[in-house]
Amino acid sequence: MLSLGTTQFKLLEKLCNAMSVSGDEGEVRRIVLEEVKPYADEVKVDAMGSVLALKKADKKGTGKKPLRVLLDAHMDEVGFMIVSDDDDGFYNFETVGGIDPRHLVGKQVIVGKDHTLGVIGAKPIHLTTADERKHTISVDSMRIDLGPEGKAKVGDRATFATKFKRVGPSIMSKSIDDRIGVAILIELLKHAPKNIELCLSFSVQEEVGLRGATVAGYYFEPDLAIAVDSTPARDLPDYEGSENITYNTKLGLGPAIYVANSSTIDDPRLVRFLEETAIREKIQYQFRQPGGGGTNAGAIQRSRAGVPVVSVSVPHRYTHSPISVSRVDDWKNTLNLLHSALKNMTRDLVTR
Repeated sequence: MLSLGTTQFKLLEKLCNAMSVSGDEGEVRRIVLEEVKPYADEVKVDAMGSVLALKKADKKGTGKKPLRVLLDAHMDEVGFMIVSDDDDGFYNFETVGGIDPRHLVGKQVIVGKDHTLGVIGAKPIHLTTADERKHTISVDSMRIDLGPEGKAKVGDRATFATKFKRVGPSIMSKSIDDRIGVAILIELLKHAPKNIELCLSFSVQEEVGLRGATVAGYYFEPDLAIAVDSTPARDLPDYEGSENITYNTKLGLGPAIYVANSSTIDDPRLVRFLEETAIREKIQYQFRQPGGGGTNAGAIQRSRAGVPVVSVSVPHRYTHSPISVSRVDDWKNTLNLLHSALKNMTRDLVTR
């Protein structure tokens, strides 16, 4: 079994604290390239900015074409884009990706390549009317305030200024979605099994339409693919006193294996294989309940002549907000489920 130590936590902290809002993923891309180049046989950055890495199989004595397996994790995060300068340090912005405006007022943000600190401001409650307080403040009524000396350019990205923390059994940070998947892929490359041809896509622009993974699916032409992501947990207490039966995942129950979502019906052969692997290796797991949301598996599945796909995610609370919460054990169990599964994959998996 693989373990998580100081090296892995420092890498995840570095990844989470970086700013890589969709369409401008350079900060995370540089970290990924530094990590994967010593271990991969081939590395390239495609035209969209995704990092594509390949670890070849050991074909000695087999005489067979190795199974080609693609793992994908997206580098981008939700955030903001500066769209106009309102003078005196105030900037109009738009959201990038799915963000609930209720999370925004009063939150500290970082802007641009220099990570200039700012705050999202709006009219204070003392100056609002009773009618205004009944409604969520719209994004076009907010401004990012950088102060009179703060400078930003139209097109600059911004994101929440929250820093990574480990608190007991939990990790708390912005952008756990999907830097935790990126960290898992890097660790799997460092311990790549020799029985398969391991293709890794650290993709761009997932949060705005699964765009980078579409290109990766065409480039690698895999025999099967696994999207490694972070999925929302809906496991808060039901304050009306009844049992919570509407959850999709819960923290502490291990990696979430998908069976269906808005973009994909996951391949039942791969779903069963992952379940059997978890049971055999005594790794805690759960099924992500069918429903909304989607992963890059939806784009990869439709590439070229089609690809068998499944998604596996680390659960987290408070998705696309200034801070999310995940459990360390869920991260570790997801890593080990995938590592064990890869070691035991054969071509029979997708031909039976």
